[in-house]
Amino acid sequence: MIEECQVEIGKLKWFYRQTNTESEKLPVLLLHGLPTHSYTWRGVMQELETLGYKTIAPDWIGSGNSAKPSKREFAYTPQAFIAALENLITTLELEKFYLIVQGFLGSVGIQYALAHPEQVERLIILNAPLTPEMKLPWKMKQWGMPFVGDMMTQDPLQVDRTLEGGSGFIIEDRDLDIHRKPYLTSSSVGRALNATIKALDLNKATTEINEGFKNWEQPTLIIWGEADPWLAIAEAEAVAKSNSHIELVKLPEAKHYPQEHWSKEIGQEISQFLRRSVF
Repeated sequence: MIEECQVEIGKLKWFYRQTNTESEKLPVLLLHGLPTHSYTWRGVMQELETLGYKTIAPDWIGSGNSAKPSKREFAYTPQAFIAALENLITTLELEKFYLIVQGFLGSVGIQYALAHPEQVERLIILNAPLTPEMKLPWKMKQWGMPFVGDMMTQDPLQVDRTLEGGSGFIIEDRDLDIHRKPYLTSSSVGRALNATIKALDLNKATTEINEGFKNWEQPTLIIWGEADPWLAIAEAEAVAKSNSHIELVKLPEAKHYPQEHWSKEIGQEISQFLRRSVF
């Protein structure tokens, strides 16, 4: 069963979903991409729960039901997100865990892992930017533009169009209602998305990730929706080939948000990967 929780850390409120499985296994931390929130992990969380894993999926600051401070209060840079995430992990007493990241903001999760390898027992990446060749798609780049971005990020239907366009499949209305609800509740989530895109500095982040993976030794699994319209499979293949600690599993029909429609297959791949003792 997925529970909804929140915690105040300094001036920031974090909202997160979790399953409270009693287990000796390490917990699994799941970090979502843009423009959605932790609800996108519901299927994977349920799959992992049946396999005996406790899961925790926060809404990033600025997303979902977490705090949406102004740019004066929170910079929305990767460094600001990483520092806030570090405080959350400390507060939740996650000394060691498995980390799963996806999408644009998944890059921030990878940056956190590279800075804290002692905490991340194993890393799983779903369709996230990994190299400088991987750019923000035009659809998302517009969200950070002056005037145009201000308007686009206030449109709740932008979430529907992005999720269905990126996943390539219809998402049920009841699920889209939850994905878009934060945008209907307050204009602050649109302003936070606009600020996030402006400050993401994806080229610098992916350069850091690409360099960091050269010496990365933690077991890592890339699960890739092969038909992603925004991120090329060739770059993920190159990353996997560059480091013997990184392996790649392809989902031929899946696209940018594979967790939305392929949660069972993803859960099985993750479970096999986490059970493996020899790499």
